[in-house]
Amino acid sequence: MEENKNLTAKRSLEIITEQIERSRRTITKNLWWYLVWWGLCVAIFALLIAYLWKHHGGPVWNALWAVMWIFGYLGERFIGRRKEPVLATIVEKTIGQVWGTFGAFMGVIGLILGLVGSGLLPLTFTISGDHPDAHLYINLTSIISLCFGIVSTITGAVLKNRVVQICGFIAGLGGFFCALKYPWSEQLYVMAVVSVIGLIVPGLVIYLQNQKEK
Repeated sequence: MEENKNLTAKRSLEIITEQIERSRRTITKNLWWYLVWWGLCVAIFALLIAYLWKHHGGPVWNALWAVMWIFGYLGERFIGRRKEPVLATIVEKTIGQVWGTFGAFMGVIGLILGLVGSGLLPLTFTISGDHPDAHLYINLTSIISLCFGIVSTITGAVLKNRVVQICGFIAGLGGFFCALKYPWSEQLYVMAVVSVIGLIVPGLVIYLQNQKEK
């Protein structure tokens, strides 16, 4: 009787492990849609905002990022109808929570800095030890690139996908340091490159891998 219980418990663990592995493979298979879609959204809007910023009115065009999020979300919902169904497992929940946290942090930071920059939010920052007239400079592109790289690398680790890990690592650190070298609107070119390396490239690699498996 005890032996039957042990066999049942062992088989249950095997079934759970198989489901998690199957879910991981299916999520990876579906992932290329989302990577390429969001990569194109970010790259196109980054280049568009950079152009408008330089030639037609300045940083006010950063408001288009909100349009991009709405456009990207609607496209993601459409893509979701075409993807292969996935069993709800800890893998899917973990990836969703990681990217959801990233989006929430970046959205709130961008909103607060946007309100401060426009004067709608009367918030001042004190720089210890500096001249009273010193200005605090926050490179949001560097912050976004670094956080994106961390989230992408974690996603690759959870999915056991080395391509996503490596591309996320390169895009995150590369974008962080490169954005520090360029002023204002030119940082958007860095953001476009980050999206290509961190999203579009791994998405296309996964797509090609899927084609080989057919």
